[in-house]
Amino acid sequence: MTTPPGPGRPHDGPPLEPVHVLRPRRTDALAELFREFEREERGGYESVPLSRPPHGSEERTQEIPPVPAARPASGIRRTTLALAVAAAAVAGFGGALLLAGGGADDRAAPAPRPSTTVPATPSPPAAPAEQGFLREGDSGPEVTELQERLLRVPDVYRSGATDGRYDAGLSAAVARFQLWYGVRGDETGVYGDDTRLALEARTG
Repeated sequence: MTTPPGPGRPHDGPPLEPVHVLRPRRTDALAELFREFEREERGGYESVPLSRPPHGSEERTQEIPPVPAARPASGIRRTTLALAVAAAAVAGFGGALLLAGGGADDRAAPAPRPSTTVPATPSPPAAPAEQGFLREGDSGPEVTELQERLLRVPDVYRSGATDGRYDAGLSAAVARFQLWYGVRGDETGVYGDDTRLALEARTG
């Protein structure tokens, strides 16, 4: 369909065709869809009888038995259960208190009865070198050797005294060496076998 040129204007180009055609909107389309559905429901479909199930399928099908309803627990059973739980809790807390307070009971225990045997005379304390460890308060040539070895390790023994006395400064130096070099077998600040082996390995 061509558009005629306006009055007084000649049209020289190709004829213009409409790009989009507007149609009035149908507002009753949904109602018509429902009517069509009702028509099909009334007579649009025919019923088809089902074929027989395959042979043996009924034998394989079993009906699940109904689950019996749980009987409510009687009052005596509930009371017994509550008492058992309470008794277990009390026993657990009591055991924990006994374990935690076991050290205090050991200290408060009465002194043992004196024995009728003659006590052995105590042997004199061994020298620190024989025990294999040195600690704060010890003195002697072994302590001097320890001080000299620690001086060979940079920044460990800061006071630098080689007087043969195991004082707080030397104990701090031994603890620093143990920490820096990962020595774990001895008490902190005590020159024991593990610290001795680590220090001798680093100082020759």
